[in-house]
Amino acid sequence: MARRSAPEVNAGSMADIAFLLLIFFLVTTTMEKDKGIARQLPPIQDSNIIPPKIKKKNLFIVLVNKNDQLLVNERSMELKDLREAAIEFLDNGGATSSSPDYCKYCKGKRSISSSDNPNKAVISVQNDRLTSYNTYIAVQNELVAAYNSLRNRESKRLYGWEYTEIKQEIDAGTYLGDKEATQEKLKVIQQLYPLKLSEAQPKKTGN
Repeated sequence: MARRSAPEVNAGSMADIAFLLLIFFLVTTTMEKDKGIARQLPPIQDSNIIPPKIKKKNLFIVLVNKNDQLLVNERSMELKDLREAAIEFLDNGGATSSSPDYCKYCKGKRSISSSDNPNKAVISVQNDRLTSYNTYIAVQNELVAAYNSLRNRESKRLYGWEYTEIKQEIDAGTYLGDKEATQEKLKVIQQLYPLKLSEAQPKKTGN
């Protein structure tokens, strides 16, 4: 009896389909992007230049020890309270009305023992070498959020929109308005509350 040969399957079209599926998934799949903290390192200072003196009341000092505990201006503080404390410091407006540093737009307590003006206010962060990375990031996020909260308030007062929302659209390239004019307005808001966030070199503490 003659032996029947098994029918062959044409695999050529299967290879084409697999290739098309591969292209489809490559085009439609979204890739996760690593996110970090945007920081620009300060330029190397000339050793002959004497740094300006900063009044103690214009300094908001945040110390983070090896146990991830916060000490803010020599007082213990929980992370959840850091943002509000930073806003209170930045927006204090403690300079008198006769002073050139008087802040007309500040809505703080105007305590003479706290910052004179947002342009004078400096936030200094000092971490221990053993501070956890999660706490380091969390502290940075809360402090930047304090600046953004005040910038949003002023941009809504002056222009009717939130600073962070419009800046995000411009950075993403999705803003549909007059980009150049809006960027100038963003600069105005940044000048009202300039981000003066200083980070000292980590060191080992005894706490």
